[in-house]
Amino acid sequence: MGKRKKIAVVIPKFGLVGGAENFAGELTTRIAADPRYDVHVYANRWREATAGITFHRVPIVRFPRSLTTPSFAWFANRAIARQNFDLIHTHERIFEADLFTMHGIPHRLWVRDVRKKRMSLFDRATSRVEERLARNPRCRRFLAVSTITKEKFLSEYPENAGKVLIVPPGTDVGRFERLNRERCRQEVRRSLGLEPSALLLLFVSMNFEVKGLDFVMQGLAALKRRGGPEIPVLLVVGRGDEGQYRRLAGELGIGENVRFSGVTGRENLDALYLGSDLFAMLSRFDTFGMAALDAMAASLPVVLSGNVGAKDLVRDGVNGFVIGDPADGTAVAERFARLLEGEVRKRMGQEAFLTASGQSWDNVARRQMEIYEELLDTGP
Repeated sequence: MGKRKKIAVVIPKFGLVGGAENFAGELTTRIAADPRYDVHVYANRWREATAGITFHRVPIVRFPRSLTTPSFAWFANRAIARQNFDLIHTHERIFEADLFTMHGIPHRLWVRDVRKKRMSLFDRATSRVEERLARNPRCRRFLAVSTITKEKFLSEYPENAGKVLIVPPGTDVGRFERLNRERCRQEVRRSLGLEPSALLLLFVSMNFEVKGLDFVMQGLAALKRRGGPEIPVLLVVGRGDEGQYRRLAGELGIGENVRFSGVTGRENLDALYLGSDLFAMLSRFDTFGMAALDAMAASLPVVLSGNVGAKDLVRDGVNGFVIGDPADGTAVAERFARLLEGEVRKRMGQEAFLTASGQSWDNVARRQMEIYEELLDTGP
């Protein structure tokens, strides 16, 4: 075997809570296990020492806030320059890299279209760092986590059209196989004071507004107005203005059909996935939506809005549904009604599991290493 290739991976928080942090941790840990690579992680914080990875702490100037992104970029690139790396793979906006995994959309568009705010000094500084990376000829691959991410990036930086690939995140179906589904179903319903046969519609989010909890509730209310033998109980997991949404549920006439469980740990969350029957995420905007893929790994059919990047993995009517307008409560109710049919729900849940199985972290890591080898073979 020839000399190992030195890879620098950049992420402010490695392997901690969060989509980008977890993505970088899962991917890099697997790549570091490959004997072809000598992996170095440049981060401000990390979960713990990981076999095969050399960690380097990168300072961040947090005050004034406008220096947060530029300072991390400057310190990271300066530290990396002291060593001779074959590839620099960043998951964060820095000044120079060979690959940039984009977990979000261009910052200017995020502020304007999603947050609907005016650009602050922090926003302008962050956008300038991003632009410097996006327009640096050294960066030969931009890896988008979804079609939505790719399209938004190219609307801001169209000159990079030939450099963008889509590499969605992965999941671990094995973590659900280690649990007993029937036991989880019984325990979840007992804890909620529900009958053993009750159907559960799961919603998981740390931002109820962005993830469209109001749209899910409106769809459930429309389903209840249609009548029928069974209405699922909406189980809301995560953090948000619980009081606001309890009031909304009451106004919509579904107060008795909604339960809030708050924030929970990973193992308990896995049990909630397994104990549920279907999953909904009707986000106003979401570059991917890891909870949707995790739900599919737990064999749940999913109902997503067209604003969720994970829709790339959904075959409408096969492993889930994609709704163009999440505010259309009637359309949402129709999809929920389809999934109340036991055989339909079972078949679509099995298809969801097969989709998630093909999107394992091991498969994503292999795809990432193929991209590494392509860049290493072609040179700068």
